[in-house]
This record gives sequence, structure tokens and C-alpha cells, in this order.
Amino acid sequence: MQLSTPPKISFIGFLKGLCKSFKWHITGLISISMIWSADLSFRPYLIKIILDKLSSTPRAQVMSELQTPIFTYLGMSLLIIVVLRFYNILMLKMMPRLRQQATISIITYMLGHSHSYYQNYFAGALANKIQDIAKGLSELIKAVIDRFFCYAAALLIAVYTLHTVHIKFSLIMLTWSILFFAFAYTWSRRIHKVASQVSETQSQLIGRIVDILSNISLVRLFSGIAQEKSNLSFWSEETVKIEQRFEGLFFEAIFIQGLSFVGLQAINLYMLLQGFKEGSISVGDFALILTLNIQILDCLWNLSKDLLKFSDNLGKSTQGLRLTALPLEIKDIPNAKPLHIKKGEISFKNVNFQYLQNETFFVNKSITIKSGQKVGLVGYSGSGKSTFVNLILRLFDIQSGTIFIDKQNIAEVTQESLRQAISMIPQEPTLFHRSLLDNIRYGHFAATEAEVIAAAKQAHAHEFIIRLPLGYHSLVGERGVKLSGGQRQRIAIARAILKNSPILILDEATSALDSVTEQLIQESLWQLMQEKTTIVIAHRLSTLLQMDRILVFNEGNIIQDGTHDELLKEPGLYKTLWSTQMSGFLPNKKTEMPVPVAEIIP
Repeated sequence: MQLSTPPKISFIGFLKGLCKSFKWHITGLISISMIWSADLSFRPYLIKIILDKLSSTPRAQVMSELQTPIFTYLGMSLLIIVVLRFYNILMLKMMPRLRQQATISIITYMLGHSHSYYQNYFAGALANKIQDIAKGLSELIKAVIDRFFCYAAALLIAVYTLHTVHIKFSLIMLTWSILFFAFAYTWSRRIHKVASQVSETQSQLIGRIVDILSNISLVRLFSGIAQEKSNLSFWSEETVKIEQRFEGLFFEAIFIQGLSFVGLQAINLYMLLQGFKEGSISVGDFALILTLNIQILDCLWNLSKDLLKFSDNLGKSTQGLRLTALPLEIKDIPNAKPLHIKKGEISFKNVNFQYLQNETFFVNKSITIKSGQKVGLVGYSGSGKSTFVNLILRLFDIQSGTIFIDKQNIAEVTQESLRQAISMIPQEPTLFHRSLLDNIRYGHFAATEAEVIAAAKQAHAHEFIIRLPLGYHSLVGERGVKLSGGQRQRIAIARAILKNSPILILDEATSALDSVTEQLIQESLWQLMQEKTTIVIAHRLSTLLQMDRILVFNEGNIIQDGTHDELLKEPGLYKTLWSTQMSGFLPNKKTEMPVPVAEIIP
């Protein structure tokens, strides 16, 4: 699957891009808004005509004289009811789809981020940002069409209608509206800044809550409930202060605007009474101006609240997009081709790599793993074994040099095809909160149920799966928490067996298994390794005896390279590791003093 083009950082630009698929829906919504805007002044004008005719027409002729304006008034009322029904239908058809497209677009884009991106942010915070963007879409669309555009048109029509009575009433309304919008815009900018801070603090708080819930076993094992409660109180205090500041600004704006509404009403009433006293204002004019003022004031009152909410939604959405749509660290080059593997040879040529803000890890590294070779990686924690594997998978990009697979530069092929060609069994496998069938089938989406069961049997997972109430359709819980570590490991092995890629990477693939199950699975893995280029990370050196070759890592360097027997014949780190491991201990990297094997984590 090719990742989507990065959405623009500007939320408005991103929204415009999404709306292209709904141009006819939006055209319909705007047309209905124009009808509603015209009706806002047209029906009060009809009331003016009715009242003026009532005051000047003989009682006997009232029915005939008022027939046309009354039926027109009723017809407009019916039309508005019908068009508003269509408006709701258009919104119902458009909004869920638009939110769906936005969510899929952003998540698809985010899947292209490197591992370092996800190491820097809480998963819960990222999910909250996506929700902010999708949720804000409907409010912003409604604000633009149903409020800003609609009310602006209604105001212009109302100003023109007031002009038909007397220009002074239209000038009063126009002047007040300009002052109103100026105030609302200035205040909304202040609220926009605070809204971004509210969004950020809320996302961080949610991220921390998710972090606690994801590690609930650890919280219980170490009696950390009181500590976590204290932490949450501390983290949420900043959120409370910023939310209070935001609500305070919101209520201040509404209060000031409310006072201005009262002032406008007072001015209009005074001038109407003076005009009526002088005879220049009719009863109909009186009704028209009061009705229009009340309706426009109601519109602008709603508009002011929507403008503030618009700033809130825009702030949250922009903040969310700013984080989720950061430039991708690792991208396919234009017209990248799929990787084609015939042999599976892996070559590093003058590779230099360093993690962000760290010292250079690999320096001018060159090494070749021949097709079909089974290669073991050993060394202390942090020596470069996992980094070596991650670079082959292109989870991180190198600073210089080239990594080839079958003489194809992995930086010039699609990431999707690269990872499709590699089966990985991690040390700590994670599962989706889906069925066991779906989790195993993740290795090969088109696999039949029979093929999934065959892979599970080869991984010795079938035995425990069929004992579950729903068998292969049993849900495993978030990250597979309903299964033991050994069961999750066997599911991961079954997934890799089903994928059956030409390159196989094992990162302590049997570390969570008991000795009997490990021996059985080692036999299955050995069969899986045949005719594949295989890389095995292990701290139990006895599991590497059958490897064609062993690479010994130390501080980002490969300091030894050979078979088990060859490496034992020469002094060096491998011989030291082997000798001390036979007694159950490995030497400490810095002191060379024996420490338990369990402390050496690959």
C-alpha cells in the first residue's frame, strides 16, 4: 500500500483538500443557506406589508387585499421547512464520510513515520490528536457555511431591507456589525492561542492516563495506585488552569457582546418612537425594524459564540495536524520500485549511522551476508545487534553509505516491498486486540483458515488455541494481554511461518518458552530457515551452534566474524562470553566481573 501524500500543515488547506470530494454537497448547502438568508428579511418585510395594509384598508376588503402577502408568507414558511430538511440530509450524507476520509488520510500518513517518532509521543496523545481533527471538521464546516457565510449574507440583505425604511437604520446596523466583528475577531485570536494550549495539555494528560492503564499490572505489582493518583493530580493541574483561562475569556466576550446588544436595541427603539411620533415611521416599519433587529441580533449572538468555538476547534485541529502531519523521516523516493529477491544476499557498504543527538554508532561499516546463510548476532546490550537489524528493515535511515539486498539499494525500493520480503519474530511480540486467526493471518492476509491452522501447528500454538472457548476466533486483548508470554511468542512464530519470506530475522524468538516447547519449536524454526537468509539475535550462545556464521558486536563494531568453532579457537569477546556462560554467568562489559546471564539483554 502506497502511503498518501502528506497533508498540508494548514488545517484550512487540509480541509479544502478533503472537501473536493464533496463539492456538490457543499454547493447544495450553500444554495440552501442563501434561501434561508433571504427568508430572514423577506418574511419580516411581508409582515410589514400586512400590517400597513391592515391599517389603511377597509375591513370589508381585508381578505382580498391581504390574500397575496399571506399566501406568500405561508409559502415561504413551507419552503424553509422543506429546504432545511434537505440541508439536514446533505449534512448527514457528507459529514460522516468526510470525517472518515480525514481519519484514514491522517492515520495512513502517520504509518509512514519512523520508530523514533513513536518513541517520542504517547500513543494515547496521538489518538486524541486524530480525534480532535476529525471531530473539529463538522463544527468548522457548519461554522463556515451555516454561520459565517449564511449570517453574512443575511446581514447584507437585512441592511438593504432596512434601507428601504430609512438609511439611518441601515447605517446603525452596519456600523454596529462592523464593530461587533472587529471585537469578535480580536477576541477570537486570544482564544485561539489558549485553545491550542488546552488541546496540548489535554492530549498529554490523556497520553499519561493511557500509559497508566497500559501498564496496570506494573502499577498493581508495585503498589503504585497512590503514586499514580498523585502524578495525575500534578499533571492535571496545568490542564485545569488553562481550561479556566479559556472559559474565562469566552464568558468575558459573551458579556461584552450582550451589553452591546442592549445598547443597539435602545438606540433603535428611541429612533423608531421618534419617527412614529413624527409620522415618518409606519406600524409596519416599526414591526419590520424590530423583527429584523431581533433576528439579526440573534444571528450575530450565535455567530459570536460560533466564532469563539471556531477558534477553539481550529486551535485544537491545527495543533493536532501540526503533530500528526510532521514531515516523514523515512520516505520512498519518487517512482520507487518494488524489491525483487532471488537470492537474499544482504550487503552493508561504508554505512554510517547515528541516532538523533547521539554519537555515531556505526562507522564505515561494510559486511556481506551471503544468500541462504544463517548468521547469529551476539554482544552486550547496546552493542548494535538490534540496530543492525533495524537498518536492514529500514526502520531508521542511515546517514551515508548503502545497504543492498540482492544488489538493490533498499533506499530506492518501496518500504512496503522491503518489509514484505522479511519475516521478523521479535523478542517481545505484540498482538492486536483481534482474534487469534486475524493475528496469525497478519503474516499473509489472503491465507485460508486451513493455512493458518497449519502454521499454528508448526509453531506448536494449535494445542493451546483449541482449548480456548472460541478457539481461533478468541480475542487476545490489548497487546495480547489475555495470553502468556510463551503463547504470544508462539503466535508470532506462527505469523512468521505463514508469511514465509525469503529473509528471516529472529530476535530471541524462543526466550519466553519453556525448555520442552523451545526444543520442539527450534526444530520447526530450523525447517523454516532452510533456503532462507537468516539472522538470529541470541544471548543463549548454545542456540547458535548450527549457525553458518556468528558476528560479535561491541559498541557498534563487528569485532569478530566466524563459525562457533573458529571463534572459540581465538582469544576475544566470543570466547569470553562462551566460557562464562557455561557457568551461568556473563562478564560485565565495563568491569569484566561476572554478572548473571539474565542481565545481558540483546
